[in-house]
Amino acid sequence: MDIGTDFMLDVVVSDACAKEGLEDFGPAPFEEPLGVLLEDYTRAGLSDLGAHIVRGTLVHSLRMRLRAVEWQRRYPEIAAEVIEAPIVVVGMMRSGTTLLQRLLAADPRFACAHGWEVIEVAPSLGWDPGAADIRIDAALARQDQTRQFMPDLFAIHPMYALEAEEEIVFLADAFLSHVPESGAHLPTYRRWIDDQDFAPAYDHLHAMLQLLQWQQRQRGQQPRRWVLKTPAHLGYLDALRARFPDLHVVHLHRDPVETIPSGASLNATLHAMHSDHVDLHRVGSEWIERMGWTNDRALATRASWALSDPGLVTDLSFADAVADPIGQVSRVYDAVGLDLDAPAEAAMRDWLARRPREAGRPDYRAETYGLSEAQIRERFAEYEARFRPGAP
Repeated sequence: MDIGTDFMLDVVVSDACAKEGLEDFGPAPFEEPLGVLLEDYTRAGLSDLGAHIVRGTLVHSLRMRLRAVEWQRRYPEIAAEVIEAPIVVVGMMRSGTTLLQRLLAADPRFACAHGWEVIEVAPSLGWDPGAADIRIDAALARQDQTRQFMPDLFAIHPMYALEAEEEIVFLADAFLSHVPESGAHLPTYRRWIDDQDFAPAYDHLHAMLQLLQWQQRQRGQQPRRWVLKTPAHLGYLDALRARFPDLHVVHLHRDPVETIPSGASLNATLHAMHSDHVDLHRVGSEWIERMGWTNDRALATRASWALSDPGLVTDLSFADAVADPIGQVSRVYDAVGLDLDAPAEAAMRDWLARRPREAGRPDYRAETYGLSEAQIRERFAEYEARFRPGAP
């Protein structure tokens, strides 16, 4: 692969158009962030395999955009779908957000984006809502391939085709997200993105939820309240609320000494997929910097919300969620004014009994990534004082 040519904006865009036989990407802007990202990838030290993976992911994002715009052109009513009062689970990675989202999603009164829908949000243009959806089998095959050929990645961050999944992919599809920096050394894009307005990314997320809800309607399902989850929302709570003004946030909290090295280990695994040489200390330094930045923004937004709308967020601890998941979920129901009825609780207990069991995670220590407990404690002292008083 000629990374200089194959990562040019017009070449990548043309490739996506040729694969889909479509040319209309819609009015939403994407060229600038994608251009900055592509240029930085050419300097990221990608391996041949890594370049192939990264480029394929970017082309796929463009293909989903092309398909989505075409579906919206054919069925303008998609834009009228109302995403009402979503419950959004946030928290640093490995803080219990997946557990809470999937517990809530077990209630049939709620909707979620499943793994197979996140991977391919826009169906092919010949999609028949009354037939078996070929995207499900494709996602199941991908799940098995990831488990077999990338066991470390699957152990750290398994994506199950039939389980509720986070919607961070939709932000990445807008080319405004922190996903790219988690898997490659992208200092220019990393600096550039910190000063960008993320409204277009959240507009894209909203549009993809509308598309999914419309697909559910075509299958005979009535719209339901969405349960969303993405740790990355922490840095953009204001943009999230601006797009979903009637949302309720569930914020999970866990000891940063546990979460930060775990996140660094995931990033190191992603870097190793894309490059033959990974500087583990740089990965650790960039990760604690990013999560510190994210939490600083979350603290500021939460402080303003506490004054204007104190009931907007339910705070839960990781330890409590693990020890008493149903009891903690009931707090969320109380906050949003819903009844945790017997069928919902039974569905949650059934999910707890049969939920996918993650394989053993690779060992990780803060020192592996050039970090120390004291350094982590110092960086997150304000966060712990606010949300984990009395913590070490």
